[in-house]
Amino acid sequence: MNRNFSFIILTFNEEVHLPRLLESIKDLHAEVFILDSGSTDDTLKIAQAYGAEVQSNPFVNHPQQWDFALKNFAVKTPWTIGLDADQIVTPELFAMLQKFKDTNFEGINGIYFNRKNYFQGSWIRYGGYYPIYLLKMFRTGTGYSDLNENMDHRFIVPGKTLIWKKGHLLEENLKENDIDFWLKKHEKYSDLIAQEEIERMQNLRKQSLNPNLWGNPDEKKAWLKRLWWKLPLGLRPYLYYSYRMIFKLGILDNETARRFHYLQGLWFRKLVDKKINKLKNP
Repeated sequence: MNRNFSFIILTFNEEVHLPRLLESIKDLHAEVFILDSGSTDDTLKIAQAYGAEVQSNPFVNHPQQWDFALKNFAVKTPWTIGLDADQIVTPELFAMLQKFKDTNFEGINGIYFNRKNYFQGSWIRYGGYYPIYLLKMFRTGTGYSDLNENMDHRFIVPGKTLIWKKGHLLEENLKENDIDFWLKKHEKYSDLIAQEEIERMQNLRKQSLNPNLWGNPDEKKAWLKRLWWKLPLGLRPYLYYSYRMIFKLGILDNETARRFHYLQGLWFRKLVDKKINKLKNP
């Protein structure tokens, strides 16, 4: 058994994704913990077949679900890796993890992985979607879930972090090959984000991180979010979409990826702003 790190994975009806992820990490011989939120397909059978320890918890949002996972699994290794079920560890990242020894990372509390995002079979290479560095590996008991977010999830660690630019975490939700699934999912997400922004306007939510354009990837994102919240509702989706397509070269992506930029960068953002206006003016 790997004595350096363990995996925690969140699931809900992930029979199409979970075998892919578990197969990509099984030869690391690390303990796997799975927090499920009421799957009705073969997710739990697959988890048991791979020897994972499973718990269940009703889903409210991703930050709260991760908070429950970190507090309720008895992780004994010095490091924890938190993954989503629709992600895969590439052979290059696998090799880096295989060589990983806790004693070589004294003074480091967190490690960012480089994510490659796919939509309907196409890599989203441009539009600000690559590289994207996600804090996925952290010292057990030191990293925690940011509960000041209603939807966008992040782990936070105090102290020093590293970025692994080589090796990738691949992310592709195969359920999104059905565009209706994507649209319904983002309808729900738009409710969560609209409610969150209203609560921020009312000073009921604060940013957990210090916004810093020159800081680590999450501090930079916090700075950009703070700027986003100051932009005019209704106009900002068009500014953002233009930024992605022109300044971040989204126009160079293929047709499928450009459709993703439109849906995620314009359609979705307009929907959020529309719902914020409804909440402000009932």
